[in-house]
This record gives sequence, structure tokens and C-alpha cells, in this order.
Amino acid sequence: MAKPGFRLALFATLLALIVVLLGAYTRLTHAGLGCPDWPGCYGFISVPNSEAQLAHAERHFPDDPVVAHKGWNEMIHRYFAGTLGVLILLLAARAWTHRRHPDQPLKLPLFLLAVVVAQAAFGMWTVTLKLWPQVVTGHLLGGFATLSLLFLLTLRLSGVLPALIVPRRLQYWATAGLLLVIGQIALGGWVSSNYAAVACIDFPTCHGQWLPPADFANGFHLTQHIGPNYLGGQLDSDARTAIHLTHRIGALLVTLVLLGLAWQLKAVGMTRLAALVLLALATQITLGISNVLFHLPLPVAVAHNAGGAALLLTLVLVNYHARTSLVRVKQHAPGRWRFSPRKPTAGPITIKGEMPWRL
Repeated sequence: MAKPGFRLALFATLLALIVVLLGAYTRLTHAGLGCPDWPGCYGFISVPNSEAQLAHAERHFPDDPVVAHKGWNEMIHRYFAGTLGVLILLLAARAWTHRRHPDQPLKLPLFLLAVVVAQAAFGMWTVTLKLWPQVVTGHLLGGFATLSLLFLLTLRLSGVLPALIVPRRLQYWATAGLLLVIGQIALGGWVSSNYAAVACIDFPTCHGQWLPPADFANGFHLTQHIGPNYLGGQLDSDARTAIHLTHRIGALLVTLVLLGLAWQLKAVGMTRLAALVLLALATQITLGISNVLFHLPLPVAVAHNAGGAALLLTLVLVNYHARTSLVRVKQHAPGRWRFSPRKPTAGPITIKGEMPWRL
């Protein structure tokens, strides 16, 4: 049975997904500086439209002429992000009010509130530091973190608990998969913020070579100077090629580990989760290759961000099931494990020589 606050958390999760996709759309349409100030737009709460507003914008921002469609892309993203911030504040306030209730998570909603405050700061720095790649990548990671934490809160408030006993090794595979997907999303953010998505326009080779010239030192120079306008990127071709190639290598590692995770899930009877992992992985690989072969069409590029979010949420779901139902199974014969379904237990289970796990 769902716990109080579940619907609000679910709605916030869906809104967070929309915010992530709007952020991707804003970035991919080069509208990150559509409004040169923050949190308004040329000093207004919406994009300047009237003659007086346009004159004000030209007088105060002479180096940043108003481009209406880019300004609206940015402001719509801010409106949705602001609404999400209010919902997370409500979740945190509700958690604090009901903190003495045994079924009420407290630390997670408060941590979410801290994350969204940090996200607001990164949103401001994205504009004031003129799309500095480090900040843009951090802002993207913060958006995905907000989405995944809201999804985790939704799962915890759903009242649904796994009913399978799983071995500890599944937790290791699930954790490895989650960490690799997070790392791959960070690499994707670095690709996007340095405009390296079309550094290679063929597949599986790059510039017709398996090992093309690549400048990894400059491609991953994390102390780029603050000051230049990074719209369009500042790196040369070899540096962008290095970033792109690293993202491809990361995709290969993610694929191998998630295939192993799917096998482990199938082995313990979690066939639906295994199928979900494989579906999310296959979709994301297809979208990534399509971005290269079709030279980053906007719908496919946005869908690739959505696929990354779906893959991340799938791994959050897998880890939730693996950790919630994690109990070391008694070994009945050398090298063999016995798996048997059972109903979740309310209290902690302690197995001799093991840590207690609460189901």
C-alpha cells in the first residue's frame, strides 16, 4: 500500500524528467545564453517583447541581442525548474512535519532540497560564467541526480517490497552498473558542453580510422579558463575527438557490465527487470549510433538524453530491489546457490556471520 506523499513524489519525478529534457533541448538549440542574466531575462520575468522592453534590453545588454525563440527556450526551462523546486520544498516540509512517523523518510527529502538549491546555483553560474563546460556538466549531473533521487523517494513511498531472496553478488553487479551509467552520463555531459557530439561522423570507426589523432590532454583539461564565451566550444578538433572516443569506450564498458547484470537478474528469477535493463540499453545504444550517423538531429539528440534518464532510473530500480531484498542465501552444496521466493519480512534478518538487513 502506498504511503502518504507517494503521489506528490511521483508527480515531482515526472516533472523532473520534463525538466531534464527541457534542459537538453535548451542546450541542443544553443539557447543556454538565450537570456544573458539570471533568474530573469534581460531584467524581466519573461522574454522582452514590447518596444520599450527591447530598448531596455539593448541599452543594458548591448553585446547580447534578443533572440526571442532562444530566450523562450531558456525561460520555459526555468519556469519548470522553479516549479520543481517548489514541489521538492513541499516534500521536504512534509517530511519534516511527519518526521516522527516510522514510515516517513526524512534524510532523503532534506538531501533532495539541498541538491535542488545547488542546482539553482549551477543554473545561475551556467549563465554568468558563459557556459563554462565544468559548470554545464555539473548542472546536467545535478539534474539527473535530482531525477534519480526523486524516483528513489517514490519507490520508498510506494510501499512495494521485493519478494525474492537474492545473492550478494547481484548487489555488486547492480552497484557497478549504476556507477558506470553515472560516469557515462558525466561523459555525455562533457561531450555536450564541449560540442564534441559530431567530432566523429562515422561508426564504428572515427574519421575512417580505429585510432584517429586525439588530444586527450586538452580534451580533459578540467581547468579551462573562466571568461571566454563557451557557446559553440573552444576546443580544437583533436581534443573533441578524444572526448568523443572516450564516450564510445565508456558505452562499451556499460554495455558489457549491463549484459552481465541482466544475466544475474535472470538467474535469480527477476526476468522482468532483466528485460527492462536490456531494453533500456538497446534503445540508448541505437540512439547514440543514430546521433553519429545522422549528424545529431534534434529529436534524436533529445531522445538520447531521455534514454540516458531511462537507463539511470532502471539502474536505480534494480539497486532498490537488490538492496532491499538482499540476503545471503545459505549454500547447500559447493559452488551452488538455492533461490526461493518468500514474503518480505518486517523486521531485520540476521544470518550468522552476516550484517543484518532490513527488508
